[in-house]
Amino acid sequence: MDQALVKSRRRIPGWLVPSLGYTLSALSLVWVFHSFNLRQTLADLKSLDWRYVSIAVVIELSVYLSHAWRWNMLLRPMARLPYWRSVQAIYIGLYANTILPLRTGEVIRCYLVAHWNGIPISLAATSAVIERILDGALMLIALLITASRVPLPGYLFHGTEFLGIGLCFLIGLLIFIAVHKQEAHAVFSETTWMSGVRHIVEEIHSMGNWRTMAPTVGASVVYLLLQIVPVWMLMKSFELDLSVWAAAVVFIIQRLGTVVPNAPGNVGLQQYFSVVGLKLFYVPHDTAFQFAGIMFGILTLPLLIGGFVALALTGLKLGDIRTRAHTSLQSPVEVTSD
Repeated sequence: MDQALVKSRRRIPGWLVPSLGYTLSALSLVWVFHSFNLRQTLADLKSLDWRYVSIAVVIELSVYLSHAWRWNMLLRPMARLPYWRSVQAIYIGLYANTILPLRTGEVIRCYLVAHWNGIPISLAATSAVIERILDGALMLIALLITASRVPLPGYLFHGTEFLGIGLCFLIGLLIFIAVHKQEAHAVFSETTWMSGVRHIVEEIHSMGNWRTMAPTVGASVVYLLLQIVPVWMLMKSFELDLSVWAAAVVFIIQRLGTVVPNAPGNVGLQQYFSVVGLKLFYVPHDTAFQFAGIMFGILTLPLLIGGFVALALTGLKLGDIRTRAHTSLQSPVEVTSD
């Protein structure tokens, strides 16, 4: 049976998933920009209220300061990480995600934090998985709350409920592992790939105490709210008469829509789902297209600059860090900081 599973996995070409992601991104770009009007876009840029744009950029940059704060809080039972090192790792990861496919930046940021602080990369990677589960759960909760304030299509509401069931299962599993260590070991016994899962169980349990998780959840709420504000500020800069609840819906749809692996920087899919979200609030077709494109540029460029500076401070090339990160993840060993 195990051999059959291995063979079936080998039949799936390694290029298939990236190719599907790139195809989705390309189709989305064609759809978004098939009627792109450069002259109108430049006119829209001139007419923007740049006070709100400035606030959006500053808050977007501060989002990842809160991300580093939360990450340090989550890892605190295992290590006291220097705050600015965590910030640097996150910005380098964002830079990598923007120019490299398949969210390689997630692996890179985990590798850098592990390397700089002498902790196992498996611990850093497990903490990143916990972050993503918390983010997903809070986004779905936020969408359900928002649905009580603004009218949303039934398919979106029911889809949120379906995803919520899956996330509740994952969160329940995390709580079980954190509270019942021995029982978790019994479930994930030493058989084939389960040995790897058991190692992850150990990592989760090392972080899974209430004194750590409760403030981490609070920090996750702050992290989510900070991500919604830039979208709302850009709506104001466009003079769109939409509330912060509408901004939350657009942001969450955008994030959920870009969960699948796709092109670097989520280019294509991010614009597509931004337009989808805006059209729920009857934003005119052309305005939604212009908003999606301008939002992507305004919020991505500062992250590219910040990530480039963070990378330059290491004195290393991104390709070298990427190679080391993937090698370390395949053969996780404890490393010492330089």
